[in-house]
Amino acid sequence: MIQTIAWREFRNLFLSPLAWVVLAVVQFILGYSFLIQMELILDNQGELAALPDAPGITELVAQPLFAVAAIVMLMVAPMLTMRSIAEERRNGTLVLLLTAPVSLIEVVLGKFLGLVGLLACMVLLTTLMPLSLGLGTELDYGLVGAGALALFLLLATFAAIGLFMSALTDQPTVAAVATYGALLFLWIIDWASQTEPGGVSGLFPYLSLIRHFEDLSRGLFSSADIAYFLIAITLFLLLTLWRLDAERLPG
Repeated sequence: MIQTIAWREFRNLFLSPLAWVVLAVVQFILGYSFLIQMELILDNQGELAALPDAPGITELVAQPLFAVAAIVMLMVAPMLTMRSIAEERRNGTLVLLLTAPVSLIEVVLGKFLGLVGLLACMVLLTTLMPLSLGLGTELDYGLVGAGALALFLLLATFAAIGLFMSALTDQPTVAAVATYGALLFLWIIDWASQTEPGGVSGLFPYLSLIRHFEDLSRGLFSSADIAYFLIAITLFLLLTLWRLDAERLPG
C-alpha cells in the first residue's frame, strides 16, 4: 500500500504544471551556473596550473554546483511539498484517505516517498552535469557521489519538514510559507554561534542544515552528519503522523 500511495503522490506531482515548471527553472539555473563555472576555469586555467596544490575539476565544478542546488531547492522545495496534505484537506479527500483501510504510517510514508521520488529526479539531473565531464577529464567520482548523497539527504529533510507543515493547515500557500520559514531558520541557526561562542549557542551548529550538508558534500563522512539528517527526517515524519492521528481521533 505504501508503494501505491507513493506512486499516486509521485504521479500527481508530475500531472501538475507546477512540478514541470519547477524542474525547468531549477535545471536552467543549475545549467547556467555549471556553464559559468566551466567558463571561469577555462579563463583561469593558466593560473590554476601554476598552483602547487591546484584543486581538481571536481572541487571547482561539482562542489559549487551542489552548493547552488541546495540554495535553489531551499526556495523551491516548499512549493513542491505545500499541496501534499493541505490540498487533500481543502478538497475534502483527506477524510477519505484517513478512513480508508490503510494505516497512518503507510499514508505518511507513501506521501513522503512520492515527494522524495521527485526530488531524487532533481538530484539525478544535477549529478549528470558534473558526471558529463568524465568523458573528457578525470573526475573524483567519490567526491561527486558524496555531493549527490549530501544533496539527496538535504532534500529528503526538506520533504519531511514540508510534509509536516502541509499537515498543519488546509491552505497550501500557508504551508509553503511556513516550510520556507522553518528551512531558512534551520539554515541560518548557526549564525548565533559566531557571535556567542560556547554555552547554549554551541548547540546551534549541530542544528544547522548547511553545516552538515557542507561537511558531507566535501567528502568528510561522519556518522554525526548522517545521523542528523536521519533523525530530522524521522522526527518530522513522526510529527506528521501525530498530527494526522489527532485529526482522525479528535480528543
